[in-house]
Amino acid sequence: MRAPTADGRARRFTTRARAWVLLLAAGFALFQFAGVTGRATPDTKNYVSYALTLGGAGVRESAAGAIEHYCGSRAATAERKRRVDVVRFRGPSPAARVAGECRRELWRKVDERLAAGQSDGPIAPFASERFLRIFEARPGYPLLLAPLVALFGVTWGVWLASVLIAAAGGVLAFLVLRAVRAPVPVALTGQALYYILPCGTTAMRPMTEGVLLALTLTALWGCALAMEGRVRAGVILVGGSLLGLFTVKHSQALFLGVCLLGACAVVALRRRKVEPWVRALGVVSAGAVVCTPALARLLHYPAATESLQDLLTDHFTLPDRAPDRLWPEFLGLEAEFWVEWGRRQLTGPLFLAALAGGAWGALRQRPVFGWFVLAGACTGVLNQAGHPDITIWGDRLIVVAWLLPVLGLPLLLERITAARGSLDVVTAR
Repeated sequence: MRAPTADGRARRFTTRARAWVLLLAAGFALFQFAGVTGRATPDTKNYVSYALTLGGAGVRESAAGAIEHYCGSRAATAERKRRVDVVRFRGPSPAARVAGECRRELWRKVDERLAAGQSDGPIAPFASERFLRIFEARPGYPLLLAPLVALFGVTWGVWLASVLIAAAGGVLAFLVLRAVRAPVPVALTGQALYYILPCGTTAMRPMTEGVLLALTLTALWGCALAMEGRVRAGVILVGGSLLGLFTVKHSQALFLGVCLLGACAVVALRRRKVEPWVRALGVVSAGAVVCTPALARLLHYPAATESLQDLLTDHFTLPDRAPDRLWPEFLGLEAEFWVEWGRRQLTGPLFLAALAGGAWGALRQRPVFGWFVLAGACTGVLNQAGHPDITIWGDRLIVVAWLLPVLGLPLLLERITAARGSLDVVTAR
């Protein structure tokens, strides 16, 4: 009987690895049936309305679809809370009441604004034109939702989009680690961590964060490929990711461009030369830094000052801050935010410990690529710094920073297992 060739063993190994990747993704997707509804946020209805409009719905039709989805989600959440309420768990379900009140309130606002003539734009008038303009500048996520919503309806279409985006993020984590020559078990650990840590939970929420995570991982994949000699493919992935981020949340494209450019500078300084792949990534990143604000201005997207007014006026429901006080008030809030954020993290330091472990693993095991992982994670910190609101549930704005432990901790595991293997060999001798 002929012994299997090296090529045959490699193919079987690759097939087995792919099977594990698909198994992890399928297992994660299966668990998500536990929460088909109940994940919507107030912003979700804006994205759903946008997606329905892209599918050809009129203003009232897109409003109806978005309202039913959002109010159904609130009703499901209220019912789940009632079932475990120590006082009301035997009482009547609040779902119908909550859904009814939600629908009446939202339709009242929509009807008032439609009567006032606010019917332009791709999003139903749930809020002022000024506030909705922020979401109109983010067509990327509604474009992903639109075909699935058209095929499966709003509830299942939004859920399926979330599952596909979140599952893809885990697969991308695997691909990034394999691109830097991490063993398959280590790469599978990264995929599993993506699903287990807040990345997976946040990516399942029907908002932009799942897409931001996936695109950031795609950019890191491109950096890894460029570092390993596949410069053209790497540059295409990084450039495509930055362009995709612009359509989803253009400030994040700017943040990633700045951070990747910084990583290129650090690598060049440490190596005392600018290698071709570093130069190529630096050019793409610098292009994003220059072109993102220029294109945003050309498209008349809301400026940074408008974002600050939105933050400090509770979504434009309060009078605008005076222009000469806008930045001082923001910086004062920024300082207070990070003091409180740090206090909360120290009382439960899992996040800080995960960041430290991830940084250690990435920079010690892959000293060059580790700087790019750190750069990607820093975009989450910048995103949070741009919106220092301590009331936002789940730390979703800083969620991209969790990519540091997702990619770094498996590499730390690789280091530990390699050291243990060396110790076993010495002991055996």
